[in-house]
Amino acid sequence: MKINYALIMAAGRGMRMMPLTDTIPKAMAPYNGTTLIASGIEKIKKQVPNVYITVGYKGAILAQHVIEHNVCGIFNTEGKDNAWWIFNTLMRYLDEPVYILTCDNVVELDFALLEKEYFDFGAPPCMVIPVQPISGLEGDFIFHENNVVTELSREKSSDIYCSGIQILNPKKINDLMPSSQNFYDIWSALIEQRQLFCGNIYPNKWYAVDTLEQLKNLNF
Repeated sequence: MKINYALIMAAGRGMRMMPLTDTIPKAMAPYNGTTLIASGIEKIKKQVPNVYITVGYKGAILAQHVIEHNVCGIFNTEGKDNAWWIFNTLMRYLDEPVYILTCDNVVELDFALLEKEYFDFGAPPCMVIPVQPISGLEGDFIFHENNVVTELSREKSSDIYCSGIQILNPKKINDLMPSSQNFYDIWSALIEQRQLFCGNIYPNKWYAVDTLEQLKNLNF
Protein backbone atom coordinates (compact mmCIF):
# COMPACT_ATOMS: atom_id res chain seq x y z
CA MET A 1 0.00 0.00 0.00
CA LYS A 2 1.09 3.56 -0.67
CA ILE A 3 0.91 6.72 1.43
CA ASN A 4 -0.53 9.57 -0.62
CA TYR A 5 -0.29 12.53 1.76
CA ALA A 6 2.47 14.51 3.43
CA LEU A 7 2.48 17.61 5.60
CA ILE A 8 5.49 19.81 6.35
CA MET A 9 5.25 21.89 9.52
CA ALA A 10 6.76 25.30 8.88
CA ALA A 11 4.99 27.72 11.23
CA GLY A 12 7.76 28.28 13.76
CA ARG A 13 9.41 31.59 14.60
CA GLY A 14 13.01 30.34 14.30
CA MET A 15 14.32 32.43 17.16
CA ARG A 16 17.67 30.64 17.25
CA MET A 17 18.28 31.55 13.61
CA MET A 18 18.06 35.30 14.12
CA PRO A 19 18.98 37.69 12.55
CA LEU A 20 18.21 35.69 9.37
CA THR A 21 14.66 35.07 10.54
CA ASP A 22 14.05 38.74 11.23
CA THR A 23 13.29 39.10 7.53
CA ILE A 24 12.29 35.64 6.30
CA PRO A 25 10.68 32.57 7.89
CA LYS A 26 13.01 29.79 8.97
CA ALA A 27 11.65 27.51 6.26
CA MET A 28 13.03 29.86 3.61
CA ALA A 29 16.61 29.76 4.87
CA PRO A 30 18.92 29.36 1.86
CA TYR A 31 20.07 25.84 1.14
CA ASN A 32 21.68 24.19 -1.87
CA GLY A 33 20.70 26.93 -4.32
CA THR A 34 17.10 27.05 -3.11
CA THR A 35 15.48 27.02 0.36
CA LEU A 36 15.11 24.43 3.10
CA ILE A 37 11.42 23.94 2.46
CA ALA A 38 11.58 24.05 -1.33
CA SER A 39 14.22 21.34 -1.26
CA GLY A 40 12.03 19.25 1.04
CA ILE A 41 8.94 19.72 -1.11
CA GLU A 42 10.72 18.65 -4.27
CA LYS A 43 12.09 15.50 -2.61
CA ILE A 44 8.73 14.50 -1.17
CA LYS A 45 6.70 15.21 -4.31
CA LYS A 46 8.71 12.57 -6.16
CA GLN A 47 7.13 9.98 -3.86
CA VAL A 48 3.97 11.52 -2.38
CA PRO A 49 1.39 13.26 -4.64
CA ASN A 50 -0.37 15.46 -2.06
CA VAL A 51 1.84 17.79 -0.03
CA TYR A 52 0.48 20.32 2.51
CA ILE A 53 2.24 23.01 4.54
CA THR A 54 1.51 24.75 7.84
CA VAL A 55 2.51 28.41 8.00
CA GLY A 56 2.57 30.92 10.84
CA TYR A 57 5.38 33.44 11.31
CA LYS A 58 5.63 35.56 8.13
CA GLY A 59 2.99 33.23 6.74
CA ALA A 60 2.09 35.31 3.67
CA ILE A 61 5.70 35.27 2.44
CA LEU A 62 6.02 31.54 3.03
CA ALA A 63 2.62 30.76 1.50
CA GLN A 64 3.57 32.54 -1.71
CA HIS A 65 6.88 30.68 -1.78
CA VAL A 66 5.41 27.19 -1.38
CA ILE A 67 2.56 27.89 -3.82
CA GLU A 68 5.26 28.44 -6.42
CA HIS A 69 6.32 24.87 -5.68
CA ASN A 70 2.82 23.51 -6.32
CA VAL A 71 1.79 22.29 -2.89
CA CYS A 72 -1.80 21.08 -2.55
CA GLY A 73 -2.80 23.24 0.39
CA ILE A 74 -1.69 25.58 3.16
CA PHE A 75 -2.95 25.74 6.75
CA ASN A 76 -2.45 28.98 8.65
CA THR A 77 -1.60 27.95 12.22
CA GLU A 78 -0.24 31.28 13.46
CA GLY A 79 -0.60 31.54 17.23
CA LYS A 80 -1.41 27.83 17.51
CA ASP A 81 0.68 24.93 18.74
CA ASN A 82 2.22 22.32 16.46
CA ALA A 83 -0.64 19.76 16.45
CA TRP A 84 -3.59 22.18 16.23
CA TRP A 85 -4.17 21.39 12.57
CA ILE A 86 -4.95 17.72 13.30
CA PHE A 87 -8.16 18.66 15.12
CA ASN A 88 -9.12 21.98 13.53
CA THR A 89 -8.74 21.66 9.77
CA LEU A 90 -10.32 19.41 7.16
CA MET A 91 -7.40 17.03 7.72
CA ARG A 92 -9.23 15.74 10.79
CA TYR A 93 -11.54 13.78 8.48
CA LEU A 94 -8.72 12.11 6.57
CA ASP A 95 -8.75 8.39 7.33
CA GLU A 96 -5.41 7.75 5.65
CA PRO A 97 -1.80 7.92 6.78
CA VAL A 98 0.13 11.17 6.37
CA TYR A 99 3.88 11.69 6.44
CA ILE A 100 4.66 14.48 8.92
CA LEU A 101 7.94 16.32 8.50
CA THR A 102 9.36 19.62 9.70
CA CYS A 103 10.86 22.30 7.51
CA ASP A 104 14.11 22.24 9.46
CA ASN A 105 14.79 18.53 8.94
CA VAL A 106 16.93 17.77 5.90
CA VAL A 107 16.37 14.09 5.21
CA GLU A 108 16.60 11.28 2.73
CA LEU A 109 13.93 8.63 3.31
CA ASP A 110 13.26 5.17 1.91
CA PHE A 111 9.53 5.73 1.43
CA ALA A 112 8.83 2.17 0.28
CA LEU A 113 10.40 0.62 3.38
CA LEU A 114 8.68 3.09 5.72
CA GLU A 115 5.30 2.42 4.14
CA LYS A 116 5.76 -1.34 4.38
CA GLU A 117 6.75 -1.10 8.02
CA TYR A 118 3.81 1.17 8.89
CA PHE A 119 1.28 -1.18 7.32
CA ASP A 120 3.02 -4.25 8.78
CA PHE A 121 2.34 -2.70 12.21
CA GLY A 122 -1.36 -2.59 11.33
CA ALA A 123 -1.50 1.09 10.26
CA PRO A 124 -1.47 2.54 13.81
CA PRO A 125 -2.70 6.06 14.67
CA CYS A 126 0.92 7.23 14.82
CA MET A 127 4.38 5.83 14.14
CA VAL A 128 7.44 7.92 14.94
CA ILE A 129 10.60 7.52 12.87
CA PRO A 130 13.75 7.14 15.00
CA VAL A 131 17.29 8.34 14.47
CA GLN A 132 20.49 7.71 16.34
CA PRO A 133 21.36 10.64 18.62
CA ILE A 134 23.64 13.25 17.05
CA SER A 135 25.89 15.34 19.26
CA GLY A 136 24.63 18.91 19.54
CA LEU A 137 21.11 18.16 18.28
CA GLU A 138 18.35 17.90 20.87
CA GLY A 139 15.75 15.16 20.74
CA ASP A 140 13.19 13.14 22.65
CA PHE A 141 14.66 9.76 23.57
CA ILE A 142 12.42 6.80 22.74
CA PHE A 143 11.78 3.78 24.96
CA HIS A 144 9.70 0.94 23.51
CA GLU A 145 8.71 -2.69 23.85
CA ASN A 146 8.40 -4.55 20.56
CA ASN A 147 7.99 -1.19 18.76
CA VAL A 148 5.18 0.00 21.05
CA VAL A 149 6.44 3.21 22.66
CA THR A 150 6.35 3.17 26.46
CA GLU A 151 8.03 6.51 27.15
CA LEU A 152 9.52 9.60 25.53
CA SER A 153 12.04 11.51 27.62
CA ARG A 154 14.53 14.35 27.48
CA GLU A 155 15.82 13.44 30.94
CA LYS A 156 16.79 9.83 30.34
CA SER A 157 18.78 8.68 27.34
CA SER A 158 18.42 5.70 25.03
CA ASP A 159 20.05 4.68 21.76
CA ILE A 160 17.36 6.32 19.61
CA TYR A 161 15.36 9.50 19.61
CA CYS A 162 12.58 11.11 17.62
CA SER A 163 13.63 12.51 14.27
CA GLY A 164 10.65 14.85 13.93
CA ILE A 165 9.27 12.56 11.22
CA GLN A 166 6.05 10.66 11.80
CA ILE A 167 3.38 8.76 9.93
CA LEU A 168 -0.05 9.41 11.42
CA ASN A 169 -3.72 8.99 10.63
CA PRO A 170 -5.62 12.18 11.59
CA LYS A 171 -9.05 10.56 11.86
CA LYS A 172 -7.79 7.74 14.07
CA ILE A 173 -6.21 10.27 16.41
CA ASN A 174 -9.42 12.31 16.54
CA ASP A 175 -11.36 9.14 17.36
CA LEU A 176 -9.03 8.22 20.21
CA MET A 177 -8.66 11.48 22.12
CA PRO A 178 -10.11 14.95 22.69
CA SER A 179 -8.80 17.93 20.79
CA SER A 180 -5.25 18.99 21.58
CA GLN A 181 -2.78 21.50 20.19
CA ASN A 182 0.48 19.84 21.16
CA PHE A 183 2.20 16.69 19.94
CA TYR A 184 3.48 15.85 23.42
CA ASP A 185 -0.12 15.61 24.61
CA ILE A 186 -1.03 13.43 21.63
CA TRP A 187 1.94 11.14 22.15
CA SER A 188 1.20 10.86 25.88
CA ALA A 189 -2.42 9.89 25.19
CA LEU A 190 -1.37 7.34 22.58
CA ILE A 191 1.30 5.88 24.89
CA GLU A 192 -1.37 5.33 27.56
CA GLN A 193 -3.44 3.42 25.01
CA ARG A 194 -0.42 1.59 23.59
CA GLN A 195 -1.13 3.15 20.22
CA LEU A 196 2.14 4.99 19.60
CA PHE A 197 4.60 2.93 17.59
CA CYS A 198 8.28 3.38 16.82
CA GLY A 199 9.67 2.18 13.51
CA ASN A 200 12.89 0.29 12.86
CA ILE A 201 13.77 2.10 9.65
CA TYR A 202 16.09 5.07 10.08
CA PRO A 203 16.33 7.88 7.53
CA ASN A 204 19.18 7.30 5.08
CA LYS A 205 20.36 10.79 6.03
CA TRP A 206 19.01 13.16 8.65
CA TYR A 207 20.02 16.56 9.96
CA ALA A 208 18.11 19.14 11.97
CA VAL A 209 18.75 22.85 11.42
CA ASP A 210 18.02 24.92 14.51
CA THR A 211 20.81 27.49 14.40
CA LEU A 212 22.77 29.48 11.84
CA GLU A 213 25.83 27.41 12.69
CA GLN A 214 23.97 24.19 11.90
CA LEU A 215 22.76 25.69 8.63
CA LYS A 216 26.34 26.58 7.78
CA ASN A 217 27.49 23.03 8.58
CA LEU A 218 24.79 21.38 6.48
CA ASN A 219 26.61 19.39 3.81
CA PHE A 220 24.05 17.25 1.99
